[in-house]
Amino acid sequence: MDPLDVLMNKDKVFPYYQPIISADKQLIVGYEVLARMQTEEGIVNLGWFFQDKSIPDEYRLELDDYLQSIALDAYMETDQSAVMFFNYDADLLLKDNGETFLKRVEPYRNKGLNLNHIVLELKEEEISEHLNDIKHLFVYLQSIGLRIAIDDLGQSKTNLDQIAMLKPNIVKVNVAFMEEEELPHLYRDVHQSLAMLSRKIGATLLFEGISNFNQLNYSWRNGGRYYQGTYLLSPVPKFVDPMICRDKMQKEFHHFIVFERRKMEAQIALTNKMNQQLKASMKKISETDTYDEMIMLVAKDCNPFAFRVYICNEEGFQQSSNAEKISTNEWILIEEGRYKNWSWRPYFLENIVRMNVEKKGILSDLYTDIDQDERIRTYSYPISDSLFLFLDIPYEFLFEQEGLL
Repeated sequence: MDPLDVLMNKDKVFPYYQPIISADKQLIVGYEVLARMQTEEGIVNLGWFFQDKSIPDEYRLELDDYLQSIALDAYMETDQSAVMFFNYDADLLLKDNGETFLKRVEPYRNKGLNLNHIVLELKEEEISEHLNDIKHLFVYLQSIGLRIAIDDLGQSKTNLDQIAMLKPNIVKVNVAFMEEEELPHLYRDVHQSLAMLSRKIGATLLFEGISNFNQLNYSWRNGGRYYQGTYLLSPVPKFVDPMICRDKMQKEFHHFIVFERRKMEAQIALTNKMNQQLKASMKKISETDTYDEMIMLVAKDCNPFAFRVYICNEEGFQQSSNAEKISTNEWILIEEGRYKNWSWRPYFLENIVRMNVEKKGILSDLYTDIDQDERIRTYSYPISDSLFLFLDIPYEFLFEQEGLL
């Protein structure tokens, strides 16, 4: 479709509204405004019109103004409790420091529009090209009440430092690119980092593009407060009952919680089992045994659920070799690991302190082992106040046990 055809038939362009549902209330809390057009073939999406940089700025601004005016007119007839998300081109926003958009909303502000219920949504890729300028503009727009959302995070080289510096109100992550049955753990690590960053800067994490159960579950497990996607509600031509998704959300949350509870119970059960095994193994060790003799004894006792065993002191320096499994029941010592320091690893020192206080072992979260290049867990156990045993548990064992992946 030619851009001029769109502008010449502007009367056939209208907004659709993509509902945004909150996890805390299970209510529709906002809508993203999307462009649609009635054609002979039916209703078509006009997203391409605003993303095509070859279309003159004045054309895109003209259609944007027309579309957003219709949406704001409709919004003013509601109780205005929902939040309206307007997509905006970062280049156009910077071109006049947001004056075009502010003039657009000013008449509605005079009629009582709360600017805090308006969100300007900009793409991360466009923002990163104008970082310093956009930072100052964000501060100004937020100071007058507007909220800022950064879109399309977590798919490529997301720069967390830039996001922290810009301090958006909302961080949007698209999960539509993920396969239904396979949600890559590397993305999970990125999104968990985004969840932690959002919490630290006071931003809300919104997952969009949710088209199936697994993606909703993924979004819930990774700290999403807001959700958006066809699995919950498709874009609609008018505002709908805010409670329309509540029953479905509550049902899905129940499934999530039951499943996560089973996982926690499985991890606690494994931790208790390994604690008992290590207590029994420690009784077999004599004061004259070397560290390497100790880990070989433990390795054989824990053969079914370990592939590597070693000992570190409270400062993270490895005191033993690595006992490593090379076949079903065969272990060897690898001297190379001795005296390496592991205190740089996340949670290492925290876990050392916890073990000293609680006097029991700790099961780690899932992570990728550098040497094995597979997902594993590590079980750490206090031998004394200054010595700690570490057992690496292979993916194969975790896979066979329900709730450990």
